Amino acid sequence: MMKPHLVTVALTLAAAHAWAEAPAGGNVDAQLIKQGEYLSRAADCVACHTAKDGKPYAGGLPFDTPIGTVYSTNITPDKETGIGDYSYEDFDRAVRHGVGKGVGSLYPAMPYTSYAHVSPDDVKALYAYFMHGVTPVKQQNKGTDIPWPLSMRWPLGIWRGLFAPDVANGTASAPGGQQAASGDAEVLRGRYLVEGLGHCSACHTPRGFALQEKASTDADGTAFLSGAVVEGWLAKNLRGDVNSGLGSWSKEDIAAFLKGGRNAHSAAFGGMAQVVQDSTQHMSDADLAAIAAYLKTLAPAGKGDARTLAYSDATGQALRTGSDKSEGAITFLNNCAACHRSTGKGYAETFPQLAQSSTVLSGDPASLIHLVLKGAQMPGTRSAPTQYAMPGFDYRLSDGEVAAVVTFVRNSWGNQASAVTADQVAKVRKEVGAVAAPVR
Repeated sequence: MMKPHLVTVALTLAAAHAWAEAPAGGNVDAQLIKQGEYLSRAADCVACHTAKDGKPYAGGLPFDTPIGTVYSTNITPDKETGIGDYSYEDFDRAVRHGVGKGVGSLYPAMPYTSYAHVSPDDVKALYAYFMHGVTPVKQQNKGTDIPWPLSMRWPLGIWRGLFAPDVANGTASAPGGQQAASGDAEVLRGRYLVEGLGHCSACHTPRGFALQEKASTDADGTAFLSGAVVEGWLAKNLRGDVNSGLGSWSKEDIAAFLKGGRNAHSAAFGGMAQVVQDSTQHMSDADLAAIAAYLKTLAPAGKGDARTLAYSDATGQALRTGSDKSEGAITFLNNCAACHRSTGKGYAETFPQLAQSSTVLSGDPASLIHLVLKGAQMPGTRSAPTQYAMPGFDYRLSDGEVAAVVTFVRNSWGNQASAVTADQVAKVRKEVGAVAAPVR
């Protein structure tokens, strides 16, 4: 659920024709505006359409893509620089079909492939909110920094034809026109939120050669929500894999994580910390439970989870007695044990456990290396306001030392995962902008 995309243009760009014709400041159902505000939280619109220290929804936030930098757009109802003069047809084409007013096909950095699943009724509410509940801001949009000929738009129409899904005609309770069977309504609601408004697959699904998501729904295969690296962080596997995914998390664990940014298993960091802080903590308990119920229906992706790993205290005993004198063990004792403890169990909802952690056990160690180098901070939420932080050790540990301690953590307390090399650490160090490795 990280959002490196031109997101909320999609969410504001559709509504029923009656609302499109209503003048700004006109009579609009207050309940519909309130509903739209809630949905904008569920979609985390503010994250991508607000620049650092900028005004909400005025755009200008840069996003690096493989072909250059694009900037989020002004989606306030300002008539000159925002969306104040958009018709319903303009909005609908941009949101669910990926065709922007006056620009043609949109770059797939804007996840209209997810918003194609959003119901017309919810888009109507979103439009009402952005047109009548958001303060207009006069701020010109920025052009892309994509060089010619990559900046040409016409190839994007081909991309849309190849990879964009059909536009939804269902409702928030029966997405895609499906009817909820008895007992399935909660799961269908969760599926709708995950596939559409939450656009979780934009970060948590690996991409193909043309930067398309390898699967846009679970029906497309187990690549859907199986994890991907975004901006140096691993957007974790959300499927049922026990060691690397959510197989060992209960529905209550998932809902607690989305509400408070932490649970007994892990804590939010990187882009997910922002998602929790600006989006999911504001969602209703019923919707969080629905998301959890749906995610628990996803079959494992089969990412190295041949068997469930069991906890072992052999590592803890070796650390306490000093019998393990390896570089990884010594580095862990000197830098990590005070918070994560020699048992690897940490302190519940304060310092995350390392034993049987899906972050630790993921096949791609990018997030773990990133965490050691740069550190991270938990989000502050209403249910868990304290923002515990982990310091970065890039200035203190060499690439070899980081590789040793990460390998140690991935193979202690019953963990079993591939070793990490100094070359892998050096690559991540460069990608995330960590300071140069200290010279020993």
